[in-house]
Amino acid sequence: MYVSSWLKKWISAIGICLVIVIGCGAYMLWSGKEAQVYTNDVMNQVRIQVNDMLLFLEENHRAMASDASMRETLRKMSENKGVSLLFSELDGKVIFHSSPKKSIQTIDVKTSLHYDVYRSSLDHDFFKMAFPVISQETQAQIGNAIFTVPAARVIHEQSHDIPFFPFVLMILCVLMFLLLLWLLRNKINKDTIRPIHKLKDYSEAILKGDYEHKAEYGRMDEIGEVYAMFDQMRLEIMHLSKRRDEQDKAQKELISNLSHELKTPLTTVQAYLEAIRAGICPDMNSVMEYVQVMQTNTHKMTVLVDDLLLHALRELEQISVCLTEQYSKDILSQMIMPIGHSVRTAGITFIAPAVIPNVLINVDANRLEQVISNLIANALKHTSPGDSIRIGMEQELDQLTVTIADTGKGILPQDMPFIFERYFKGQVNNHSGKQQNGGSGLGLSICKYIIEAHEGSISFKSIPGRGTTFYFSIPLC
Repeated sequence: MYVSSWLKKWISAIGICLVIVIGCGAYMLWSGKEAQVYTNDVMNQVRIQVNDMLLFLEENHRAMASDASMRETLRKMSENKGVSLLFSELDGKVIFHSSPKKSIQTIDVKTSLHYDVYRSSLDHDFFKMAFPVISQETQAQIGNAIFTVPAARVIHEQSHDIPFFPFVLMILCVLMFLLLLWLLRNKINKDTIRPIHKLKDYSEAILKGDYEHKAEYGRMDEIGEVYAMFDQMRLEIMHLSKRRDEQDKAQKELISNLSHELKTPLTTVQAYLEAIRAGICPDMNSVMEYVQVMQTNTHKMTVLVDDLLLHALRELEQISVCLTEQYSKDILSQMIMPIGHSVRTAGITFIAPAVIPNVLINVDANRLEQVISNLIANALKHTSPGDSIRIGMEQELDQLTVTIADTGKGILPQDMPFIFERYFKGQVNNHSGKQQNGGSGLGLSICKYIIEAHEGSISFKSIPGRGTTFYFSIPLC
């Protein structure tokens, strides 16, 4: 059973118990409270208590400000009643206060006058109530009398016995409520807390590099789903860890291979330089042949160093791609001309695009040339004299698509999923099974990175023995 299902049932049962307990408590409070206060009764009681004082004020209000004897008489009346009296005019000026210890000159008529039952905010054992003082001569209000009356003088207490049946029912519901809480605690501890603790142990094992222990849980509920996702995460982490180890190994092999590949042309250049310096070359033609060989090896070293630099920049996410709006025809024409010459020099037929669309694109021309050069270089590695390399360009909807196709040996099916991964060089499609020696395995990975930085996409299709076609698209402005 899912946790949400049984939790709803438990909460419903606990809620019913709480409703019963609250209902019983409310009934007992209503029927068994010690004192009931009724507003009208309190107001009537206060009126009765202070009626003679109000009558005295209405008859003698003119002399209250100047006649000390009347003020003393009113003070004694308030003391006998146990009531505090404050008499003020309509503007709030205080004429009389029964307490000699307090000296109040004025009151705020907006906040101090309460013509209903008002509990004193300072002492909850008193009621504070205001009555208008009416002149018997003019029948007009000439002031306000504020009385502070002890609650004990106006509230009549009544005692009631607690009903037996509601009391027993409430006790039983409280006990049932406590029992349900205890059972719920055990249920949560068994079905939630313990599995979470086990999951914590599995997490610690993964943190220590142990990916072999499978997270198992017997039931399919919310916790079971978490366990299933956790085990899927474990497998993914294990796979990523293996991939990382493979990449570390490939990176070390890359450094070793680059060191070897750089050493060979360096040794060649050094040997030819020493030969020229020793005067072995009999004429200028021989010298130029030596220079040509050195130039070829220097170019090879430059390509290797550029690939290594771009790889390092990509690792640091610092390959700069500065996009600017340019028309495609001019920049692509300038790229294709030297590329065509290089391809023909290798004995490969080069087919230039029939038409280059002249559209506005947002590109980094240097990086785009690098992508095309890498794809051409990749095609040259898989072609032989007599094969062809074709470049095509066309506008498709809102993007410019560039196609680079060759009629070479193609890519082996088992290598296709890994073509754009770093360090991957694949195998030569010659049924020998030997790994390809040329290149660093970084070129296509760098191409993918640059095209995606242009918010474009790159893909390929290949048929072993019939050639490979790469496509990349760049959005139009």
